[in-house]
Amino acid sequence: MLAQQGILTEADGECVAVERPDGKSPFFIICEHASRRLPERFGDLGLSPEALSSHIAWDPGALAVARKISDSLDATLVHQRFSRLIYDCNRPPESAGAMPEISEIYTIPGNQHLRAADREARTEALYIPFHNRIQALLKDRAARGQKNVIVTVHSFTPVYNGKSRSVELGILHDEDRWLADRMLDAAAEAPLYRTERNEPYGPEDGVTHTLKLHGIGNGLHNVMIEVRNDLIVDDVGQGVVADYLTGLLQSSLEA
Repeated sequence: MLAQQGILTEADGECVAVERPDGKSPFFIICEHASRRLPERFGDLGLSPEALSSHIAWDPGALAVARKISDSLDATLVHQRFSRLIYDCNRPPESAGAMPEISEIYTIPGNQHLRAADREARTEALYIPFHNRIQALLKDRAARGQKNVIVTVHSFTPVYNGKSRSVELGILHDEDRWLADRMLDAAAEAPLYRTERNEPYGPEDGVTHTLKLHGIGNGLHNVMIEVRNDLIVDDVGQGVVADYLTGLLQSSLEA
């Protein structure tokens, strides 16, 4: 039996996963691009295995880093269980990037010429439950008197459209730069990675939707972290990056 507007089956399960729901840390971690998994009814979207394992389908290493930070801080972690190729939960429903027809060098056959009903079904099955769960958790934490600071964790490809990227760690923000400023100051004092503000993307690229929805929209400090994915291809790299980011977050909040 199909569930949620025919997008997800019972075998697929829920679109959202919550780890450490009772985490004591004020940091609330979100990973929108955690998985490259596709709901079974969509097959491979007409894409090759190479494309489906690449950064267009997910943020490689991002969930592993987010989990290590969550473990270190005892922080609640929420992540999307399906690929951003079906719905990119860091984009609002009206955005073309929410269900992209083209991503970097790849045309996505299964996303071509979607009807309004198709877009609505994906939105109702993936985007709305994901963000509703986040909002409910934040509300519950606030009701218990627990502070909330939003942190989203992403990774990016070293080469995009044939252009190499020298930045290794991006600290991104929208209107609220409070936490980003402090993290950048802390990174300057312990410069393990080439770290830049609003790189390799910024608000003008439409990447701060989650920050605006749950951070700025609720009056909560927030930041988006981007890690170049060649730094986090294995457990060792993921651990080093996660430890560094944990330190930046802790020292920034104390400051």
